[in-house]
Amino acid sequence: MANNMLKHNDFFGSVEYSADDDCFFGKIIGTPDLVAFEGDSVENLKIAFKEAVENYLILCSEARKEP
Repeated sequence: MANNMLKHNDFFGSVEYSADDDCFFGKIIGTPDLVAFEGDSVENLKIAFKEAVENYLILCSEARKEP
């Protein structure tokens, strides 16, 4: 796993930093849907990523589609 990636369950998320906005952001990699997350610190980014994955799994389950 690259240093600029997060992992939760079997999902990976990109990690980027915006100096203009002074925040970290990313998206879940390998899904047909755009699922983005952001945080004002590394710890908050990790929390937001995990929440994004869990919410994505719930939405896929409700829509009866494979994540």
